[in-house]
Amino acid sequence: MTFLLYRTKLSVALALLVGLCVALGGCSSSSPDKRLMQYLNQEGFGNRYTGNAEEENYITIGDSLDIYDSYHPLELTLTGLVVEIDGTVVLPELGAVHVAGQTRSELEAYLLEKYSPYYTKLDLQVKIRTKGKVYFIFGEVGAQGAQNFLGDLTVFEAVMAAGPDPRTANLGRVQVIRPDPRDGYKIYVNIGDMFKHDSTSNVHIQERDIIYVPPTMVAEFGYFLSAMIFPVTQVMNDLRGSLFIFGYGGRGGRRGGTIY
Repeated sequence: MTFLLYRTKLSVALALLVGLCVALGGCSSSSPDKRLMQYLNQEGFGNRYTGNAEEENYITIGDSLDIYDSYHPLELTLTGLVVEIDGTVVLPELGAVHVAGQTRSELEAYLLEKYSPYYTKLDLQVKIRTKGKVYFIFGEVGAQGAQNFLGDLTVFEAVMAAGPDPRTANLGRVQVIRPDPRDGYKIYVNIGDMFKHDSTSNVHIQERDIIYVPPTMVAEFGYFLSAMIFPVTQVMNDLRGSLFIFGYGGRGGRRGGTIY
């Protein structure tokens, strides 16, 4: 009797322990991971250096700079200064200077301040040679992925340059996505209207925009059927390959146990 009572209490204790573990596991899984939260993007596209390059260009990693001063052409004429991965370039007297994120006018003012103890007269001019500014296009187009952003680009120009598939591209529902974790939005554009002389929806593309050209309903249905029958066709292809290996396919055949 004592043994039975002890076993009952032990079973109840184990059940309570299991329930507590499940409850704690549920609580821990629902609570946010603080380490993960510190890495999540909170604004914009997630890039460290941002701006509107068409209003005033800004410096990013991989860009190259030309610096010129009319008063000191020998000492302060520097060309092809590549911005390193840490956002810096190395300059005479100043050493490593962080330039990424600055606009041309901001950098000129900064260098004027830093070089003023060394030179009495300065007329510093900065030229940015841009590299790596892109937008993205996906969907029913020939050229997908990141495309060089050269500025003054409309959605019509971007889609036509990517080569939309005339059989599958739904040009009446093109999407321009301006992603942002707090204030992102999507614009639907009817490219077909522009062929009718209506360009009111010809949106001006910005750097890092995402353009999506969806399939037509017929093409989407075809993709669905293809996905449904893919396992069957894959099995048939595998079976055909196996038969060929064992001599049941091709011009040869199995005759009397000998493969010809």
